[in-house]
Amino acid sequence: MIAALTKRLGDALLSVALLVTLVFFMVYATPGGPAYSILGVHASPNAVAALNRQMGLDHPVWQQYLTWWAHLAHGNLGYSYTEHAPVASLIGTYFHNTLLLDAVVAVAAIGLATLLGLAQGAYGRRLPARLIGAWQILGYSLPTFFVGTVLILVFAADLAWLPPGGIGGETATAHSATLWHHLILPAATLSLPLTAGLSRFFGQQVRDEYRQDYVRAAAARGLGPIRIAFGHVLRNAARPLTTLIGMMVPSLFVGGVLTESVFNYPGLGWLLWRSALEQDYPTLTAIVLLIGILTVLGNLAADLLNTLLDVRVRYD
Repeated sequence: MIAALTKRLGDALLSVALLVTLVFFMVYATPGGPAYSILGVHASPNAVAALNRQMGLDHPVWQQYLTWWAHLAHGNLGYSYTEHAPVASLIGTYFHNTLLLDAVVAVAAIGLATLLGLAQGAYGRRLPARLIGAWQILGYSLPTFFVGTVLILVFAADLAWLPPGGIGGETATAHSATLWHHLILPAATLSLPLTAGLSRFFGQQVRDEYRQDYVRAAAARGLGPIRIAFGHVLRNAARPLTTLIGMMVPSLFVGGVLTESVFNYPGLGWLLWRSALEQDYPTLTAIVLLIGILTVLGNLAADLLNTLLDVRVRYD
C-alpha cells in the first residue's frame, strides 16, 4: 500500500511539473509575446521593449523558466493588466463561487447517477431501463448553453420562479438563501450531462453485477431487492465509477465556462471566458494551471479511493 501511494504521488508530481512546463512554453510562444497582448498590436516598439524589461521577458528563456517556477513556489501568479490586480487575488475572489457551484453539482450528479444506475441495472432490458437510457443519451447530447438558455426562458422569463443569473449581489454568502436561489438553474444545467454520463456508465456496471452468482445466491437466501442493491451490488459496481468521478474535475470546469457565462455567474469559468476575450494571459494561464492541477488531484483521489474500495488493487 505504501509503495502504491508513493508511486501515485510521484506520478502526480511529474504530471504537475509537465503541465507547468507546457503552460510556460505556450505563453512564451504567444504570437508577438505577452507584451503585445497587453499593450495591443499597435503598440510602439519602445513601449513593448519597456514592458518586456519590466516583466523580465528580455531575459534568456531558461532564466524566464526558472523565474516562472520561483514565482509559482511563492504563490505569485502574475499581474492582470486588464483588471489592475494581482492574479492570485482575482482567482481568490471568484474561486469560492465556483467551488460552491461545483460542490452542489458533484453531490447532485453522483447521487442521482447512483440511483438511476441502480434502477437501470436492476430493470435490465425492460421498459423503465430503456426510458432511462433514452434520457441519458438526450441529457448527454444537449449542449450546455442550449440547456441553460431554455431553463432561463422557462423558469426565469416565463414563469418568473427563479432568477436568470448572477449570485444575488456582493452581500450574498454561502449561508444566504438568495445565493442558493441563484444556484438552482446553473447547477441544474451543469449537472445534467454529468448525471447522464455517470448513470449510463454506472448502469452498465450494475447490470454486469446483477449477472453474478452472488446476487442470485443473495436472492435465494431471501434478501430483498433493496438490500441486494445497496448492500451488495452498489459496493462492487462503485469501484470502476470512482475513476470516472475523478475525471469529473475537468468536466466541471470546462462545462462551468459555458454555464457561468450563460448565467453571468461570477466564478472561475466566467473569469476564464472574460480573460480569453480580453487577452489577459496572466489570468488565463493561472486558471488553466489551476484546472490542470485540480484534475491531477482528482485522478489521484480516485486512484486512492479505488485502493480503499478494493484491496486487490495493486500497481505495477
